[in-house]
Amino acid sequence: MPVFHNVDTAPTHVAPFSHAVEAGGWVMLTGQMPTVPGAPDAPLADGIAAQTRQVMQNLQTVLAGLDLDLGDVVQCRCYLTAFEQDYDAFNMTYKSFFPPDRLPARTTVGVTALAVGARVEIDCLAKRRDAS
Repeated sequence: MPVFHNVDTAPTHVAPFSHAVEAGGWVMLTGQMPTVPGAPDAPLADGIAAQTRQVMQNLQTVLAGLDLDLGDVVQCRCYLTAFEQDYDAFNMTYKSFFPPDRLPARTTVGVTALAVGARVEIDCLAKRRDAS
């Protein structure tokens, strides 16, 4: 049976979802926005690098709330509203969160819009190390 997780220290939901759903040792994290935990009405950071850092920090917060970390992430899906303009700077920031030899599988797509006016959203799939 799936387990539906919400993490108190994670950002406030911007839609009806769980922060993560777990089944059979696999943990699917909902896409995170560049919102600040505890300050849902704060303006978003300027620029793709700052927004990407906040999204990655938010993913880390959700993972930590489930006793996981970025080392458990096996796949990410990334969404950019200004793909051609932001792709290189996004990649530079994104890759700084992972060891060079432990980059998750990834898909990145350009989209026309994201919730709360964000320039980036990332969801991911993690695997518990003790699960077979």
